[in-house]
Amino acid sequence: MQLPEDQIRAGHIPADLYRQIPPGTDMRRVVIVQEAPRSYTGPIVLTLLVVAGSVAVLLVIAFVAQVIAGAAVAVLSATGGLTYTINRASKTRNLRSK
Repeated sequence: MQLPEDQIRAGHIPADLYRQIPPGTDMRRVVIVQEAPRSYTGPIVLTLLVVAGSVAVLLVIAFVAQVIAGAAVAVLSATGGLTYTINRASKTRNLRSK
């Protein structure tokens, strides 16, 4: 038994707690209540939720920006104010014969 918590679990009363017990107290009726160990599950889950929520918000913003840009190009090209073309290079090139 290295730690005070181990001593309390085994039924031993540490000296500092023993001094706080009033004289004449029946030691068989003494109950020592100790604090529960800290759980890190809550903060870890909260951190994961915040990160996942941030990623989701960024994805939604990127999608909305893409839709707005596409709509703007479509409207401007329909009104004749802007043309937008995509040139795809041919996979096979015409070779000149020598």
